[in-house]
Amino acid sequence: MISLINVYKKYDNLEILKNFNISFEENKITCLFGPSGVGKSTIANISANLIPVDGGNVAGTEKAVYSYVFQEPRLLQWYNVYDNIDFVLKDVYDDKKRVNIINSYIDMVELNGYENYKPDALSGGMCQRVSLARAFAYPSNFLILDEPFKGLDLKLKNEMITLFKKLWIESKRTVLFITHDVDEAVTLSDYIYIIRNRPVEIIKKIDVVSQNKDEAKKILLSV
Repeated sequence: MISLINVYKKYDNLEILKNFNISFEENKITCLFGPSGVGKSTIANISANLIPVDGGNVAGTEKAVYSYVFQEPRLLQWYNVYDNIDFVLKDVYDDKKRVNIINSYIDMVELNGYENYKPDALSGGMCQRVSLARAFAYPSNFLILDEPFKGLDLKLKNEMITLFKKLWIESKRTVLFITHDVDEAVTLSDYIYIIRNRPVEIIKKIDVVSQNKDEAKKILLSV
């Protein structure tokens, strides 16, 4: 479990976090739900040790291994589907094991037959499938999803959410999920932290596991 304990963070004179506390439970999906610009990405970057804090502590990162899925697929344009996944695994597994892992994830994201296609020959949804496969193929234990379904049409978004849940069930890990979409938050998350204001405040924590999803949705729509 990774925890931010009494954390302070500011950029110049802009105070983002002040005495801020939050925890991300192991092998659970925790959502940061709030408007754009509130500080969700700052919290994620602190959790990943990408930016330092100005005060307080970040606990539990000693054995954390991170992977990411962003709003944009961020694929290497000169590499094909297979090589984009292989790129993050070259220093982790031997050749034989990499082949098995890559082919397995290409199969899971239903891109068989597209192994040799480069990103510019794929649709946006297919590129995001590659991004998901790459994130799960890497042996991380902490996955950060930074609005990965934003900009997708409803049908494609639902397909991607279903695909993510399938991959996560196959290979569970701790997930920090950033969104300001109510349906995404309720459908995917075990816990939802509603955050507002500046410095950031946690308005409410919703335990989606033990609460009716319709009730959780009503709470999100009311804040």
